[in-house]
Amino acid sequence: MSDSVGTVVAVCLGPGGIPKTPVAEAVVKHDGLLGDAHRSPRHGGLNRAVCIFSVEDQVELLGDGVPCAEPGSFGENVLVEGLDFGAIRPGDLLSLGDQVRLEIHDVRAPCGTLKSLDKRFPDLLQGRNGFVCRVACEGRLSPGMDVRVIEEPEG
Repeated sequence: MSDSVGTVVAVCLGPGGIPKTPVAEAVVKHDGLLGDAHRSPRHGGLNRAVCIFSVEDQVELLGDGVPCAEPGSFGENVLVEGLDFGAIRPGDLLSLGDQVRLEIHDVRAPCGTLKSLDKRFPDLLQGRNGFVCRVACEGRLSPGMDVRVIEEPEG
């Protein structure tokens, strides 16, 4: 189990594409956040229900001259600060607040939609892509909640 604890900085929804818009709270269901949509059939689905991204990677991208600094700019549903994304692997389980549990499915594969932000995308995101997740436990999610990697109970 990781001792690393992060914080949900923003929860973002959108009609599809980028950017997504920060909201005060969202309901997380097994197929994603209520009110969030995707334009491409390659996005979303049970294994890609929630996209998480780190503030630390966002700051690095700003240092590389990417002009977008607002939550949701990179199409993420959840922007997290303070969690060691370098130590997270597919199969890890994240606890967000008291209800929501996300299982890391895979490293997010950045798509060509991000080229509208900077012509160097998607290549510029390599190594700082964020993750796509399955929803293991549904619930409500809002900024300020703690995020941590947890161990699954042995059974």
